[in-house]
Amino acid sequence: MSWKPNRSLSISLSKQIADWISQQILTRQWPVGTKLPPQRQLAITLGVNRSTVQEAIDELKAAGILSSKVGSSTYVSNDSWNMLTKQKQPNWQHYIDASIHKPNYQTIQLINHMEQDESIIRLSTGELSPSLLPAEEIQASLQQLPLDGKEIGYSSPQGSLKLRKVLVQYLENKGISTTPDNICIVSGGLQALQLIALGLLETGAVVFQDEFSYLNSVHPFQSFGIQLQGVNSINSNESIMTKRRGKRQNIFYSIPTLHNPTGAIWSLEERQSFYDTCTSMNMPIIEDDVYADLSFHPPPPSLKSIDTDGQVLYIGSVSKTLSPGLRIGWIVAPTPVIKRLADIKMQMDYGSSAFSQEIVSYWLSTGLYEEHVTQLKRELQRRAELMNRQLDKQFSNIATWSSSKGGFYIWLAFTHPIVTTDFFLKLLKQKVLINPGYIYQGKDATHIRLSYAYATDSEMLKGLHILYQEAIQEIQKNF
Repeated sequence: MSWKPNRSLSISLSKQIADWISQQILTRQWPVGTKLPPQRQLAITLGVNRSTVQEAIDELKAAGILSSKVGSSTYVSNDSWNMLTKQKQPNWQHYIDASIHKPNYQTIQLINHMEQDESIIRLSTGELSPSLLPAEEIQASLQQLPLDGKEIGYSSPQGSLKLRKVLVQYLENKGISTTPDNICIVSGGLQALQLIALGLLETGAVVFQDEFSYLNSVHPFQSFGIQLQGVNSINSNESIMTKRRGKRQNIFYSIPTLHNPTGAIWSLEERQSFYDTCTSMNMPIIEDDVYADLSFHPPPPSLKSIDTDGQVLYIGSVSKTLSPGLRIGWIVAPTPVIKRLADIKMQMDYGSSAFSQEIVSYWLSTGLYEEHVTQLKRELQRRAELMNRQLDKQFSNIATWSSSKGGFYIWLAFTHPIVTTDFFLKLLKQKVLINPGYIYQGKDATHIRLSYAYATDSEMLKGLHILYQEAIQEIQKNF
């Protein structure tokens, strides 16, 4: 035995001996049942007092790694190797539980998992069917991109200048006047919200939102100690918001065009009233406008287009129109805000995909995007009408809804509170996946966000039939 404890180390001699014995067991030098040398012999061999060896052995006995038998001999315990292996691994669950970012609700985790199952009828999913994505056209356009080394390297903190210049014209067509310096390219709308949470809001800040909100199904704000407060944005009461925000930092998250999940579109009067209320309170506004290009009829002007005071942070994206896989969106905001968010983005991912930015720039500047969106809206409207007709046939006696005005969704409200976790799981057992209302408002038990953007016609009709049968059973059983 050549090893001896090192007296120059800050670690105690007994601790070094305990670690050395553990290492002999881990490396199988001392298998299960091995009888250790007598303590006196170990002490002499290791050049320490017997009491030091005794202390090390007592520590390992307490941990269950060593045990004594009749005659006071010490042996390697039966389960010592497994115990030591576990001790050598970090307690990852402790790390996970103590981390800052909150886990998603179990229902949402299950939705995200089951969406990968091709046998599932995705009756509520928030993305386009692969058949509606212009895959062949995007592939063909790659041949037209004049790429060089600089263009496919890291982009500037705010994103590709070429794309930002193209977006200036694109936004001008929406009535939004801006400059490339006031645009930051992000990896989709969700990252825009994360950057705002990290870069602009303090712990304890309040984000006002609609009662039913997409924000409740993700955690871009909650994970950083920011509070969500549901109010009626259309009839927002200034006194109520003033009371609830107190002296804390605050901002209002809004989706005026094709709201997620309800699909609502605010009128021009509602937009102006909302903007005026927030302006009078000096409350900044986040305008999430990612669905606006999919309105079946021209929507009223965006909040950003009537913003004269830099009050509105405007978010756009091609994830709902061109391709979610490109991961390209943008924020339009006052210069100091853009500089701040761009700095944080560079710290997080060093910029969105250069290839994706080149593709989006090409599609927006050549008219390909507008042509694609026109065709896409035509197909989405056909699907929406099909879903609406089926709802009329089967659900008119047990639910209410409004015909879709664009985007992906119909917000179905049952006449009885049947949309529970059990109801969600019963549908899932029959291979029908829904987005229940309670992921958008925790106490809701009556709504489902239906989507006509993903399932095929036959899948949609089959899924709605199964949904109807389950709903009828629940109503008859409980009401």
